[in-house]
Amino acid sequence: MIPLVEFPELVQHYAPYFQQVFSPEAFVEFERYISGLIVSENKTVDGINRLFVNESRNQSSLNRLLTQSPFSLADLNQARLAVLRDLPGTQIKRKGVLSVDDTLLAHSGEHFDQIANLKDPDSGHYVWAHDLVTLHSSDDDTDYPMRFQLWKPTDVDALEKGLRAAGFPLKESKQTLKTTAPHKWRNYLQGIWRRHQAQPEVATLYQSKLLIAEQLLQNWVQTKPAHPLPVTFDNWYTQPGFCQYLDETLHLDSVGTLASNDQVLRRNGLQRLDEFAEHLKAEHQAAVKHGKPLVFQPITIHYKGEKEQYYSYCAPHRIETFGRQRLVINYREADLSDRWTRSAHPNFWKL
Repeated sequence: MIPLVEFPELVQHYAPYFQQVFSPEAFVEFERYISGLIVSENKTVDGINRLFVNESRNQSSLNRLLTQSPFSLADLNQARLAVLRDLPGTQIKRKGVLSVDDTLLAHSGEHFDQIANLKDPDSGHYVWAHDLVTLHSSDDDTDYPMRFQLWKPTDVDALEKGLRAAGFPLKESKQTLKTTAPHKWRNYLQGIWRRHQAQPEVATLYQSKLLIAEQLLQNWVQTKPAHPLPVTFDNWYTQPGFCQYLDETLHLDSVGTLASNDQVLRRNGLQRLDEFAEHLKAEHQAAVKHGKPLVFQPITIHYKGEKEQYYSYCAPHRIETFGRQRLVINYREADLSDRWTRSAHPNFWKL
């Protein structure tokens, strides 16, 4: 452990930008906490507190900053964004992009507020974790979170009480699920909430990750940004209602990722997207063989100072439940031999 006799130069330079968020006493603890996060290998409250050899304080002071201090997290984040707006390297760029995603913050125990047993998409296993929904900014120079909010698990009792108070009858045949299959009872209540969430008295009963994402984007739009950046998101967020909200309410361009089993409407009926992609691939390979125009055209994308090569199909199609969209299917290899990766999944832009 390297002891500290003064705050690091980085903290001394940038901390004043945040001074108005805190009381004088809390601001000192804020400086100590940030210094500890930068310097200390042991980032616990006790480990950070023991770094400062020139001013010994009880660790309860730092505990109070994190658990009881009345500062506003929203104000703190606004101060952070103000700093980033003032720096040329982190200012929002015209060629930037926003992305919406959520991240699991896994814990070794289950006795935490707002924790849930959630499926980790990387490992495929269920873990006890918090789920943080984030609106992220990215361009050739930098990446950083703009806004974020913790998703909270359903309070089943409160949801039931709220639905009854709003006048929605709950089926008697479902009541036994409370004890025999609690997860099915929760899903039943969430289904009712989902169908009627447009009603104000219902919307306040629960916040899904999609609703949180809508609010994060709405808050960003309300700041009247100089550059209304397009929004990207993965397949989980690629839902008709969410895409419609971005287009018709927020007037934002969006790029969503479709799943292999999404349906493309063709002249002879619906076809799975993966099957449609294989059909295009066969047409492309036949065109190569006979010297005809290619189905997948080579394109170059500049990203983070480097060039990325793709072979891309782009055309308007009707996608089931989404309507008419511009469908883009990408491969990285010229012979289209590579498997679709996340960045090469079929995507669509609102026309």
